[in-house]
Amino acid sequence: MSFSPSCVLVTGGAGFIGSNYLLKVVPQYPETDFVNLDLLTYAGNLASLGSIESADNYQFEKGDVADSEFVSELFRRYDFDAVVHFAAESHVDRSILDPSAFVRTNVTGTLALLQACLHAWNDSFENRLFHHISTDEVFGSLGKTGVFTHDTPYSPRSPYAASKAAADHLVRSFGETYGLPFVLTNTTNNYGPFQFPEKLIPLVISNAMRGLEIPIYGKGENVRDWIHVEDHCAALDLVLRRGTEGSTYLIGGSQEVNNLDLVHALLEELDLQTSRPAGTSKSLIRFVADRPGHDFRYALDSSGTESELGWAPVHDIQSGLAMTVKWYLENKAWLAGVRDESYKEYYSKQYGSR
Repeated sequence: MSFSPSCVLVTGGAGFIGSNYLLKVVPQYPETDFVNLDLLTYAGNLASLGSIESADNYQFEKGDVADSEFVSELFRRYDFDAVVHFAAESHVDRSILDPSAFVRTNVTGTLALLQACLHAWNDSFENRLFHHISTDEVFGSLGKTGVFTHDTPYSPRSPYAASKAAADHLVRSFGETYGLPFVLTNTTNNYGPFQFPEKLIPLVISNAMRGLEIPIYGKGENVRDWIHVEDHCAALDLVLRRGTEGSTYLIGGSQEVNNLDLVHALLEELDLQTSRPAGTSKSLIRFVADRPGHDFRYALDSSGTESELGWAPVHDIQSGLAMTVKWYLENKAWLAGVRDESYKEYYSKQYGSR
C-alpha cells in the first residue's frame, strides 16, 4: 500500500509519543495538514510542541476523544483522510487506582473515533485509513524466554492492558464488520524526550536531579524491551504510508534489560554528565512493595515489520539513555512545568512515601 494523506487527525498529540510523532512529521510533510486533538490532561503539554506550533500545516484542537458529539463536529470541520490514534490513559499504576478513566478514554474514546470515521467517510473508504497505536501489554506476561508474536493470544493482566486490548478488538471489528480500513501497531516500552515523569526513566532522572528517593518495585527483576521514541515514530510513519491495510505491526527495540540494571545505567550516566562522584546517585534507590499483577517480562518480535517496511531501530540502549539524560538535564524548565503532585500523592498512598 502506498498512502499519502492530505489531512491527518492525530489524537493525543500533546502526550509523549504523540508529540514526538508530530515533531517528526509536521516539518517532514509540509503538504499534509495535521490536526492535533488533545484534552490536555496531566500528561499532555503543548510546551512539547513549541517548535511547530506556528507551522502552516499544524492546528491544535482541545477536546475529549470520548465526547462523540465533539469528535463528530471535528470531522465535519476537517476533511480527514487519516487518523493516527495515540490518545490513551497509559500508566498501569493509575489504572489500578481508577480503571473507569481508562475504559472511558481508551475504549469509549476509540469507539467514538471509529464511529466518526464510519459516518464521515460514508462507506467511501478509498484513500482513507485509521491507524491505531497500541501496546505489547495486551499480550500479558512472558517468562524468562520467548517473545510476543502475531500468533500470541491476548491475555491482559492490568486494567490498562485490558482497556487497550478492548480498543484493539474494536478497531479490528470495525474492519471486519464495516470494511473500515485500518492498521494496528503494538509497541514495547518507549523512552526519550518529553515523557511525563511518572514513567520509570524520567522518574529516575527527575528524582535523581532533585536528590529524591528512587522507588523500584520488588527487587527490580522485571524485564522490559526498550525502544527510543524516535525509532518508534519512524516505524509509525512507515506503517501509515506503506503498511498493508488490515495488518498488525509489532514494533520493538530488541533492547531487553531488567529494571534495576536500567536504573543503575541511568544513574551512572547522570553522575557522569553532572560531574558527581561515581555512585553518588545510586544511594537514592529504595525498594518498595511490588505492584499488584506486575508483569515479569515483555519482548516483541519485530522481524516482520523490519522485513516488510525496511525499518530497524537505530538507537541502542546505551547511547539512547545517554541522549535522554542529556535532554532532561538541558530541559529542566520543561520538567519543572510538568511535575504532578497528584501522582506523588497517589504513590505515597499506594506504596509509601518517596
